[in-house]
Amino acid sequence: MEINVGKTDRIVRIVAGVLLLSLVFVGPKTWLGLVGIVPLVTAFINFCPAYKILGVNTCGK
Repeated sequence: MEINVGKTDRIVRIVAGVLLLSLVFVGPKTWLGLVGIVPLVTAFINFCPAYKILGVNTCGK
């Protein structure tokens, strides 16, 4: 796996993941908030499979 998630993209993914995941515990308390795990995982491993398929690379390297 090559790194294809840059610093800014990583921060946005972490914030979005935490916000989505918070829907499980706060607010409407819906299980759809578990979708927030996906951006969190992709942010922490610095790799997005969808970016690989689309040929996108937000990492400056």
